[in-house]
Amino acid sequence: MAYQLHYWPTIQGRGEFVRLALEAAGADYVDVARLPASQGGGESALGRRLGDPGNPRAAFAPPFLVDGDIVVGQTAAILLYLGPKLGLAGIGESDGLWTHQLQLTIADAVAEAHDTHHPISTGDYYEDQRDAALQRARAFREARIPKFLNWFEQVLQRNPSGDLHLVGDVLTYADLSLFQLVDGLQYAFPKAAARALAAAPAVVKLHANIRRRQRVHDYLRSPRRIAFNEDGIFRRYAELDG
Repeated sequence: MAYQLHYWPTIQGRGEFVRLALEAAGADYVDVARLPASQGGGESALGRRLGDPGNPRAAFAPPFLVDGDIVVGQTAAILLYLGPKLGLAGIGESDGLWTHQLQLTIADAVAEAHDTHHPISTGDYYEDQRDAALQRARAFREARIPKFLNWFEQVLQRNPSGDLHLVGDVLTYADLSLFQLVDGLQYAFPKAAARALAAAPAVVKLHANIRRRQRVHDYLRSPRRIAFNEDGIFRRYAELDG
C-alpha cells in the first residue's frame, strides 16, 4: 500500500523534506492534496482529515503521513518513522538517533529562515512587519546562517567514514534534508548563502552529490517538484538578503 503524504499542494514547505526521502528511496507514495478532488484530493481533503472530530490523534498541522492505520505528524517524526523503512537512517540505533538529532537541528534552521519574513506574527502579511523582518533577517544572514552551516561542515569533516555523508558512509534522510536547507537558503538569501558556503566546502560537495543522485535528479526535473515561491518557508525578498 502506498504511503499517503498530506501537505499543502502549492508549496514545498516542510513537506518537501518528506517528499525528498520518499523520492530518493523510490517509495510508492501519493501526495494526496495534489490529486484532483474527483480522486479524493485537493485542499478540502486535507482540511477534512485535519478537522476530523473522530480522530483522537489528529495532527496539529501538515505535513502528516498515513501508513495504513498509522498516522504520523511533524516532519522530524515522520522521517524518524520512515527512515528505517526506507533504508535512510544509517546502521543501528546510534546512527538512527544521530540522524534524528541532525534533522531536528535542520528543523531549527528552517524555523529561523521562516521567521525572517514573519518575525512577529504568522497571521499578518510580510508587508505589515517589514521593518522587524529587516532586523531579523540581518541577524539571520550575518550570524545564524554561518553558524548552522559551519556546524554541519564540522559534522561532515569529523565523520570517521569520510565527508561524503553526515552519518557513516550511507545516504540518510539528514543528507537529503541538508540538501533542501541549502537549496532553500540559496533561493531566499543568494548572497548570504554564497558567503557562508564559501567556508563550508564539504556542505557544498554534499549538496552537489545529492543533486546528482539519479532519483533525486529525476525528481527535481519533474513536475512533482514544486518551485520555490513567496508563499513557502524560503521566500526571496531582495531587501532581506542585504
